[in-house]
Formats: sequence, structure tokens, C-alpha cells
Amino acid sequence: MTTKRRRIVWLILLVPLYAACSVTYLGQSGRLSNNDWRTASREPVGLAPDPVKTPEAVVQVYAARTINWKGYFGVHTWIAVKRSGAPEFTVHEVIGYRLRRDGTTVVSRVRPPDGRWFGAEPDLLKDVRGAGVDALIDRIETAVQNYPYNDVYRIWPGPNSNTFTAFVLRDVPELRVDLPPTAIGKDYLGLSPVALTPSGTGGQVNVFGIAGVAAGWEEGVELNLLGLTFGLDPASLSIKLPLLGRIGPDDHEPVIIE
Repeated sequence: MTTKRRRIVWLILLVPLYAACSVTYLGQSGRLSNNDWRTASREPVGLAPDPVKTPEAVVQVYAARTINWKGYFGVHTWIAVKRSGAPEFTVHEVIGYRLRRDGTTVVSRVRPPDGRWFGAEPDLLKDVRGAGVDALIDRIETAVQNYPYNDVYRIWPGPNSNTFTAFVLRDVPELRVDLPPTAIGKDYLGLSPVALTPSGTGGQVNVFGIAGVAAGWEEGVELNLLGLTFGLDPASLSIKLPLLGRIGPDDHEPVIIE
């Protein structure tokens, strides 16, 4: 057997092995929710500050595994904002089933920013606070209003909730958010194949969220294939893989912007 054929055989064997191990790990990790969506918990998990006791402006970005079997592959992301002196958070997100009822997928509402997503515990991706954050919130709300796909929703390859979050983040690069590789749809760029990365620290080329490459200071180097992301981030010593997501150290201490 030639060397090339050996490599192909190993690849054929490793892919299902990796998938099986990843699914087993995720199923036992407690990060997924297999509860009925009608009764699943939406309770906060303690990652957000008490808005009444927090006078400064706050922006937080979250991700949580989606419902049932889809949670093995992807996450749902959202952006929470609180202006200076405000007694509550407003959460901006895209919810597909709201399109039929409301005529738009974009939902902006008051709710706990760190609430479980139908039972799944969220991860805090970014926490930005300070007097200068009010100006960022102005731009976030403008981007929410300008989201171009509010009348269409596709789980794969997009546009979906992660397409929305990435769109808003590109308009506010000061947040410097590296969306997880499991945020399927974050690389959907519509008709234009070229854009900034969601963190605003690099660039990417992608064809309808199906195939492309990205490179940025926050993201490192990423390859997108059929909506799945493979990547390496030397700055944070992390690797990025489908199913398992980002593997490496996390740093979610609040960033203060004066």
C-alpha cells in the first residue's frame, strides 16, 4: 500500500472515531440539554452582574449549546447590553421560530443575560464594562436594526443566530470577540465573499458559509468546510475543532473601557 493510500485509510478511520469520542464526551459533560423545550430551565447561572448593583454600562456576549441533537454540533449566541444606570439587561438575538409569528427573526427583550438556553448552561465569551461602553451600545443597537437577514432563517449554513451575532460584532470591533468554532453560521457572508472576521482583528473569505478561510489576531487561523471550523490560535494556545469546540485556556475577566 502506498503512503498516500495509508493516509487516506487513516483519515477514514480517524474521522468516525473522533466523532464517536466527541459525542460520548459531550453527552456525559452535562453541557447539553435533552429536556423538553417546553419545560427546560431558563434560569440564570450567575455569570452576569446584578444590574441594580452595577452602575456602569455592560456588554456581555454568550454562547450555549442548542436544543437536543443539534447541540452536539452547534451553539446559539446572543449579545446582552445594559446602559449606565439601567436597572436591567436587554438581550439581542435571532430566534428562528419567531419569524412566522413576528415577521422577523430578530428579538430584543429584557431577560437574564446568563439564562440557560432551554436547559443548556451558557458560556461567557466577553464581558466589557465602563463609561465608554454606552457609546458601544449605541453602535450595537444600530447594527441590530441594520441586520440584513431578519426575514430569513436557515440552521445550516446560515443565516442564523450566529450569523446575526457575527454581523453585529463586525460593526463593533472594539469588543474583540472570538466566536467559538461551534457557532455554525458565523462565517455566512451572503453575496459578498470577503469580510472582517467577527472580532474585527482580521479578514476572511467564505462562500455562503460552506467553505472558506479566516485569519485574525483573536481568531488565529481557521478553515471552514461545510460549516465546520478547524483552527489554531497561537495567541491563546488553543485549537478549534468541530463538535468539541475551542480547546484551550479561557480569559473572561471584565474589560474596562473608559
